[in-house]
Formats: sequence, C-alpha cells, structure tokens
Amino acid sequence: MTRTTIVLARHGRTVWHHPNRYAGRSDVPLDPVGEQQARDLARWAAGEAFTSLVCSPLRRARDTVAPTVSATGLAPAVEPRLRELDFGVAEGRTLAELRAADPELVARFEADPVAGHFPDGEPPAAAVARALDALADLATADPGGRVLVVAHNTLIRLVTCAVLGVPLAEYRRRLPVLDPVATTTLRLPVPADAGPVALLAFNVPLCRGWSDPDHHDADQRTP
Repeated sequence: MTRTTIVLARHGRTVWHHPNRYAGRSDVPLDPVGEQQARDLARWAAGEAFTSLVCSPLRRARDTVAPTVSATGLAPAVEPRLRELDFGVAEGRTLAELRAADPELVARFEADPVAGHFPDGEPPAAAVARALDALADLATADPGGRVLVVAHNTLIRLVTCAVLGVPLAEYRRRLPVLDPVATTTLRLPVPADAGPVALLAFNVPLCRGWSDPDHHDADQRTP
C-alpha cells in the first residue's frame, strides 16, 4: 500500500481575527501579522520537500500560500472542497453579538455545534464529507508524495475529529485551539479504501517556541 502525507496548514491571521468575527465563506484578507505568517510558512516549507501545493479558493488561503509558491517553485492547485464552512447567520458577527441578539441560538450551538449549527450555514458533516473526498483525491493524484494544503480552522478541526473517530459535535471541546499557520499532518492510503487515515500531528508550530500570541481568543475556541 502506498501512503501520501498531507500537511494541512491553517491560513494566516486575518483582519477579522480581532474582534474574532466568523469568516466562513466571507473573503476577508490577511492582516499584517498574517502576511508575516505567510512568509514564515514559506521559509519553513522551502526545506520540507513538498511535492504538491494546494489551497482553498478563499482569499486568505490564497494569500497565505502565495509566498510558498516562490519558495518551493510549486504551482498551487485551488481545491474548492477545502473551503471553510459557511456559517450562515453568523458570518461577519462575533459570538458575543450573536448571543446578544439570540441567546437561545448560541446556547444550541455551544451544546452541539453539529445538530445546532448556525441557520443558513453548512452542516458540519457535509463539510467533512467534501473535505475527506478532496484529500483522498489529492493523495491519489500524488501517491507517496508530500502535499502542503492551506485551509481553514474549523474545517481542519472537524476533519481531525473524523479521522480519529471523535464525534464531530465534540470538535470545539476536544480541539479548542488551532493557531494560524500551524500544521496538522495526515497520512492517507492509496487507494483510499486500502486502510485508515492516520493522524501524525496536530497544531504544530512552524518552529520551536513559535505560537500565535492570541491562541486563546474566541476565534480559536468557537468557530
């Protein structure tokens, strides 16, 4: 059985990181910190022998991957199935704003973010299904390779829960933190039905001692 390593990196910090607004489908840009994080990711990636480069179609992911294109010489593929969840009525709002407007809505979400996902948003299970299909296709397209994927906070945490067999409703409690440009590493079998997906690492900083100083913010805990 062939195995492909896929390294999922969360995009850099955005202009909505403070005050922690739900971005989801919203196409917000990186802030200056996020732009520096993108350059840090590129320097790290240059020494990691990646064979493929992939990103979500959202601007914050494309802007994060751009310096890595120059650093590695790899042409990035844009994969729509790796976009962030659509948060529906929560888009562009903070959890505090949502709670003030509809405390029962937030209570349902906090109790079970799958069954109680935000109205007009994407069901988390549907997002996981599309993301896992995309990752399987990436693994098949680069058998035995090492693929860097720039994607999103909630999507990566949900996929990690799915790989581990953790109920998706537990993603906010079991995986409360995923720092910008931190990496999560999966090993996928090729063909996809040849075995389970393995988790090798979660929320790994680019270098020792590096972490997002705002890792405790609601942006990490709640989306």
